[in-house]
Amino acid sequence: MKFTQAELAAFRGGTLPDLLGPDVRLLFVGINPGLRTVAVQAHFGRRGNRFYPALYRAGILDREIDASAGFDPDDRAHLEARGVGITSLVPGATARADELSRDELTAGAESLARRVPRIGPNAVAMLGITAYRIAFGRPKAVVGRQPEDVGGAQLWVVPNPSGLNAHATAAGLGEAYREVAVAAGIDVFAPPA
Repeated sequence: MKFTQAELAAFRGGTLPDLLGPDVRLLFVGINPGLRTVAVQAHFGRRGNRFYPALYRAGILDREIDASAGFDPDDRAHLEARGVGITSLVPGATARADELSRDELTAGAESLARRVPRIGPNAVAMLGITAYRIAFGRPKAVVGRQPEDVGGAQLWVVPNPSGLNAHATAAGLGEAYREVAVAAGIDVFAPPA
């Protein structure tokens, strides 16, 4: 699906529903949706985003998903069956996450803390250390398991899969996501060769 810049701009502030099945064990929390993601109504719907390839490398999924034209119903069902949920810290779409204010990120963390008990995951994985530090008021936090829980679930910070996070390799993303998946109780597949 192709969109002009003007068409994409029309999605600024738009939202998309969380991906939540009946048994979420691992809840991934993106910073906020991008314009294209809202346009196609699929989390991480920008072609080239490394989220789904990282889930495959981690052994969370047994195949790669391409959400650039929206979710294929079988792919959505596969994510739900694997116990994977996806939400956003801040619901409104922007062209880039760095357009968000400190107040928006902090409000997002407060909202997440209220939502997590209703969702009931074993683990929550925040995608991106910089946003986490600001949103949760933890300026010295490092990637990995955090000392506090959120809404009764283990709280983890994992590298953001955005291409703007160039120092995170595909292999590194897969390793970090695999660690949190195992902690969440997901039976992972052997990583691809």
